[in-house]
Amino acid sequence: MHVDPSATIDIDSIVRKRAGSRARWIPRFVTRWLERFIHQDFINSYLIEGREGVDFCDGVIEKLGVTIDVEGIADLPAEARPMTFVSNHPLGAIDGVALGGIIGRKYEGRVKYLVNDLLMNLKGLAPLCIGINKLGGQSRNFPQQVKEAFESDNHIIMFPAGLCSRLIDGEIHDIPWSKAFVTKSVQSQRDIVPVHFIGQNSPRFYRIAKWCKRLHLKFNIAMLTLPDEMYRSQGRHYIVRFGKPIPYQTFDNSRTPAQWAAWVEEQVYNI
Repeated sequence: MHVDPSATIDIDSIVRKRAGSRARWIPRFVTRWLERFIHQDFINSYLIEGREGVDFCDGVIEKLGVTIDVEGIADLPAEARPMTFVSNHPLGAIDGVALGGIIGRKYEGRVKYLVNDLLMNLKGLAPLCIGINKLGGQSRNFPQQVKEAFESDNHIIMFPAGLCSRLIDGEIHDIPWSKAFVTKSVQSQRDIVPVHFIGQNSPRFYRIAKWCKRLHLKFNIAMLTLPDEMYRSQGRHYIVRFGKPIPYQTFDNSRTPAQWAAWVEEQVYNI
C-alpha cells in the first residue's frame, strides 16, 4: 500500500486559513472539538493510503462498508459523447463519492465534479473536482474552469440543488434546482442523464437544517455535520438509479431554463 502523509487533512490549519486575519480569535479548543466531531483521525486513516481519483471514490465506499445497488447504468452507451449527470443530493458526501466511482468506472475515469471547494482539501479527490466556494467569493478563474470542463471530453457530475436534501413536507427532497446545468449543457451540446440516489441522513441533520432556516443563519451549520453523517453511515445500503439520457435538443424555448431544471428534477424523482 502506498502511504502519503501529505494527503491527510488538518482541520485547525484549514479553519485558520479560511478565517484569514480573524484566525487569531479562534481558540484552539474550538478546532480540537471540530477535529473530534468530523472524525479527523478516522478520515486520515484512509487518506494516508494515498488513493486518487476514481480509485479514491471506490476506496471511501470500501472503508465505510457501504453497499450500493446500481440500476440502469448498463443501459447507458459505452462510447458516449460527454454528458452531464445530474442527481438529487440526499447525503451530502457518500452520494458524491459513490457517483464518482460508478460513473468513473463506466467511462475510464473521464469524470469531473462541480463541488463545494472545501472538498479540494482532500488531495485524493481534488483531481476530479472543480471547487465552488460556498463561504466566500469565487476565484477569478472559476468561470473559465467551468467553461473548460464543459468543453472537455469529461463527463460532468452535478448536484443542481447546491445543498444537501432537506425534510420538506414530511419527505426528504432537494431544494429547487439551479438552472445552470441546463444552460451549460445546451451550450456545450451535452445530453443530460438524470440520476436518483435513494438514501437519507439522520433525523438530527434535518432538525439542524430546519433551525438554520428558521433563524435565517447565513452560515450553513448543517454542512458541518456531514462528515459525522458519513461516519454514521458505515454498513448502510443505498440504491442508485440512472435514467435514459435526455437529448440537449429537448431544452428548447418552450420553457425557461429554470422551468426545464424543475422538469428534470421531477424526472429524477420519478426514476
